[in-house]
Amino acid sequence: MIKNYLLIALRNLAKNKVYSFINITGLAVGIAIAMLIGLWVWDELSYNKYHRNYDKIVQAWVSQTFNEQTGSGTAVSIPAAVEMTTKYSADFKYTSLASWNNSHLLTNGEKKINKPGMYAQPDLPEMLSLKMIRGDYASALKNPGSIIIAESVAKALFGNEDPLNKTLKLDIRKDVKITGVYEDIPFNSDFRELMLVLPWNDYLVSENWLKNAQTQWGNHSFQFFAQVADQADIDKVSLKIKDVELPHAFSKTDKPQYFLHPMSRWHLYSEFKDGKNVGGSIQFVWLFSIIGVFVLLLACINFMNLSTARSEKRAKEVGIRKSIGSLRNQLIFQFLSESFLVVILALVLAVLIVLLALPAFNELSGKHVSLPFAYFQFWLAILVFALFTGLISGSYPAFYLSSFNPLAVLKGTFKVGKWSAVPRKVMVVMQFTVSITLIIGTIIVFQQIQHAKNRPVGYDRQGLLQIRISPNIFGKYYPLRDDLLKTGMVSEMSESSSPTTDIYSNQIGFEWEGMTPGSVPLFGTIACTHDFGKTIGWKIIEGRDFSRDYSTDTAAFILNESAVKLTGIKNIIGKTIRFNGKPRQVVGVVKDMVMQSPYEPAMPTVFLMDYEWANLINIKLAPGVPVDKALKRVEAVFRKHDPDSPFEFKFADEEYDAKFRSEERIGKLARVFAVLAVFISCLGLFGLAAYTAEQRTKEIGIRKALGASVAQMWAMLSKEFVYLVTISCIIASPIALYFLNDWLQKYQYHIELSWVVFAVSAFTAIVITLLTVSFQAIKAALMNPVKSLRSE
Repeated sequence: MIKNYLLIALRNLAKNKVYSFINITGLAVGIAIAMLIGLWVWDELSYNKYHRNYDKIVQAWVSQTFNEQTGSGTAVSIPAAVEMTTKYSADFKYTSLASWNNSHLLTNGEKKINKPGMYAQPDLPEMLSLKMIRGDYASALKNPGSIIIAESVAKALFGNEDPLNKTLKLDIRKDVKITGVYEDIPFNSDFRELMLVLPWNDYLVSENWLKNAQTQWGNHSFQFFAQVADQADIDKVSLKIKDVELPHAFSKTDKPQYFLHPMSRWHLYSEFKDGKNVGGSIQFVWLFSIIGVFVLLLACINFMNLSTARSEKRAKEVGIRKSIGSLRNQLIFQFLSESFLVVILALVLAVLIVLLALPAFNELSGKHVSLPFAYFQFWLAILVFALFTGLISGSYPAFYLSSFNPLAVLKGTFKVGKWSAVPRKVMVVMQFTVSITLIIGTIIVFQQIQHAKNRPVGYDRQGLLQIRISPNIFGKYYPLRDDLLKTGMVSEMSESSSPTTDIYSNQIGFEWEGMTPGSVPLFGTIACTHDFGKTIGWKIIEGRDFSRDYSTDTAAFILNESAVKLTGIKNIIGKTIRFNGKPRQVVGVVKDMVMQSPYEPAMPTVFLMDYEWANLINIKLAPGVPVDKALKRVEAVFRKHDPDSPFEFKFADEEYDAKFRSEERIGKLARVFAVLAVFISCLGLFGLAAYTAEQRTKEIGIRKALGASVAQMWAMLSKEFVYLVTISCIIASPIALYFLNDWLQKYQYHIELSWVVFAVSAFTAIVITLLTVSFQAIKAALMNPVKSLRSE
């Protein structure tokens, strides 16, 4: 019996090649998209699960109110972390203070590499369940001068040798002994770039400011990780430590409030507003999950539409089979078996599509996902997927076709009824509603990204290099600058404590005449050399730039527009602002620069002269000089002054473009899915247009015989589909408006939704519809009426 069902199914597929191709291709593309989205979603949901106790690991965050705004961040003070560890020791199994994951130079003979790593207390490796290949947790970070490194770092420095207990030179300055090697952390972990870990106590004695920070409650320059005790509740512990720093706050307006953010929520729930979590990447997980479901649904709709549309072709088959004793459930099983056959063929094709598309998909999405063939769960998911898809796509045709009255069919009086086409029309409207919503969404995302990219940044980032100051170069500003300028490849050079694409330090301790009593203003604070403004090309709008002609500029300030607005001082040039008790005179005001998020207002920022604080070199390449040639000359100068360090640099424009990477990836993925959704919808539309033209062959012949033109025939056959797509546009527009307006509100700097976008999307959908159905419509209109009427 089953063999018979399969034979009939194969014959039907072979007999109707065009419809079979449309069904299989449409379903395959739909399933492939759903599988890719499923892999992406699973990767997002499994973030940080590499760490064995990820549901118990937390990071301390602190919310503070400055400039009448409450912000939350992961930078905490050492005294607060120490008090959490000691006062609430029963609530924590492991705790660790840590530095930021910064680049460090590792040297083994002639081999030199820069790798990111952090200083941390001994509990961190075990807390993160790092998989130790050499060494163990007990000895990893216990001794001063030790280091543990990732497997890839060990291979890069030592090849196949055992690196345990070997010595490396760290940052040129000191020797460290390798006490452990751990497996590289996978890509879907927030610690994926942690390539080395160093003892915390070595960090504390490395610089004077770190020694002082151990008693400074307001110095939020560190991270604190912990694993709560097995019996402890994270929310309850978080409430306990909330006010750990409140007695030591600078003012009543500061109100520092600590809380514990679980690792299980780091990746997907990382956005905070006014001290409360407002989501994060989880919105994209929901978005793409919905897109995946709808795209698969589009493919299923195609199958249902084409199957029911061709029901009259199989009416006699149903009538004959019923008249010779076939039961309805047997017919239902027959049609479902055909559906499952199509799904299986489509599934095989979908897996091939996914395998071919994965490299491009990973590059586009910034992922490292693959099909998990080795896992039983994958095959179970595929089986459930096939059953679900087969039932969804085949159930309506099966029940519809099996319900035909055999007497009416065989007497020739069977009619599908005037309402039989309604379900098909509804499903076409559904298809294009989804497609048009996606088209509108991709246009809005693209416009928002371009809007932010075209925002004036307040400086010239073209040809601007940023290089970290190595220990060998520290203090050699003037010799290095002179040699760089002599090459003719460099127009200007300076040093600063932050790049142009970020602000590393936010400071309080500012006072001025007329300041609101009790307020604690917060300013981004950047130390720089005289030539910083000339190097980056900032725009002076009041006063002057720093100058060597004024020896007093070592105690001067330059403010940006937002900083001037925060002070409320009119005619600020020449006014005095005290910083940590020391008076500084304002000599200039610069236009706001986009140094942090391009979607947010500029941070109130002050610039001051300080060579000791600077840790970055900014180089402006001479205009008109080939970049490759310039870089070779610049590298030669750096190797002269620092032969021990590799020459590594970043372009400011590339760093600025990286700020849009997340939105661009989402936009590109949405664009690809929108195109494929439209493609699937058009496949179905093409099949329905072919069916409609076939059904109306005699009508077309009569109309042509009576003098109707090709254009009139084309319009007659196309208008129904245009009408349906127009309804889709009307439904899709308010849906897109609601969700996109909500998405844009999370950006303070965003576009305004325009009716033009909706009009262009509707016009595009109608044009695509006309192009899709025109081939079949014109083909039918050009048919010789003699052939179509000869059987009458």
